[in-house]
Amino acid sequence: MKFSELARLGYHFARTRWLLSGRAGFRTRAQLQAWQAKKIASFLKHELPRTAYYQQHVGKSLAQLPLMDKTVTLENFAQLNSAGISLATATEAALRSEASRDFKPDLHGYTVGLSSGTMGPRGVFLTSPAESATWAGIIMARTLPSDMLRDLLTGRKQVKIGFFLRANSSLYTTLGSKRIDFTFYDLFQGVDAHLAALEKQAPDILVAPAHVLSQLAQLKLTGMLHIAPRKVISVAEVLEVDDKARIAAAFGGIVHQLYQCTEGFLGYTCEHGVMHLNEEFVHIEPEWLDEEHSRFVPVVTDFTRTTQKIIRYRLNDVLRVRDTPCPCGRVSLALAAVEGRCDDILWLPKKSTTELVAIYPDMLRHAITIFRKALPDYRIEQHGTSLHIAVNDVQPQTRQDMYAAIAALAERLGLQAPDFVHMPFVREDATKKRRRIMCVTRPCLVALPKLPVQAEQDGKRNEELSLA
Repeated sequence: MKFSELARLGYHFARTRWLLSGRAGFRTRAQLQAWQAKKIASFLKHELPRTAYYQQHVGKSLAQLPLMDKTVTLENFAQLNSAGISLATATEAALRSEASRDFKPDLHGYTVGLSSGTMGPRGVFLTSPAESATWAGIIMARTLPSDMLRDLLTGRKQVKIGFFLRANSSLYTTLGSKRIDFTFYDLFQGVDAHLAALEKQAPDILVAPAHVLSQLAQLKLTGMLHIAPRKVISVAEVLEVDDKARIAAAFGGIVHQLYQCTEGFLGYTCEHGVMHLNEEFVHIEPEWLDEEHSRFVPVVTDFTRTTQKIIRYRLNDVLRVRDTPCPCGRVSLALAAVEGRCDDILWLPKKSTTELVAIYPDMLRHAITIFRKALPDYRIEQHGTSLHIAVNDVQPQTRQDMYAAIAALAERLGLQAPDFVHMPFVREDATKKRRRIMCVTRPCLVALPKLPVQAEQDGKRNEELSLA
């Protein structure tokens, strides 16, 4: 890392840790929102004229700019980045790295990467060296505990990070230095292939998708793994209740989470384990899914990134708001959960009418969890009025218990119970994001509840795909 990039990393670490989020940070949410408004206005004033896609929108406010999604972004990729890199060129470079498993090369000085592609076409991201250094400073400020910070600053002891993911990136390796041992464990080789190296590294911070952490936790509980990380961070997928309990039992302490995707670093857990939106660096417009304003789809504007513009980008995620203040005192919005995607919402008709009612993933997970103390791995797919259920347990009673738990939930909500169909359990590849709950097709009934535009479009796409 160049000196200028190291200086940038240090600046953003200190600014994030002690100015924006510390005691000198925002005292009220109104202060944060007013500061955000100034940052966004400056960002739009300087960046819209420099971005081909937004030439016709120069001078407009954020609310006047068009909503974006993955399809529009990919179609206009070259017009939305300041590097003049085409989608074909970026994709080719990223695929070349994934095929060779060599993630060091960049593209004209820019880091390029791909999303996992669990939802249709794979997203592509670009970051400059300066943006990578900024990201590294911010994420270290959000995740590094005080005792490890002292080790880092004094040089008394190396901070060791073990990182499991489908693909590495020079964005992540920005964290590596003489004082930080950053080791990437490639999930394409399987988890077992890395156990000896993981034992030898003995990471202070262990970062991995939830289902991988759960697998490592099980090995720890059975005495086959002996690492004792001081902090465990779940990334890339929903942290399920049973996984969280297993990971906490194995490694102790809070299971932390990072909410990050192609569109930016969106959230992190504080010292109390509560997820907060990263609102000092991204603006989130909530697109509410219910009248109670308890769940929403986020529309993201990242006012810190200039290479690839993320402006009013509607994600497909469902976020649930925490209904009590977080003890940490931060004024950024606190979440109860990142529940999953709009495509994970199941639909059942009311008993008395043809109106469909949404069953959100967390409602379903909670119903299953409280019904059984020992929860096996499972998959649930909705196909019209039927729920296809796979359970990683040979005991028929386990499957019957799950059927009963879902039927009881439907009864409590005044909904018609679905038909249940058994499907074989297939363990997913470790490199893929796990999706336990998925709506393949919704019931075709007359009256449908109003959904945000994107969620409605997602449902239609699912129905079209199921008919193909």
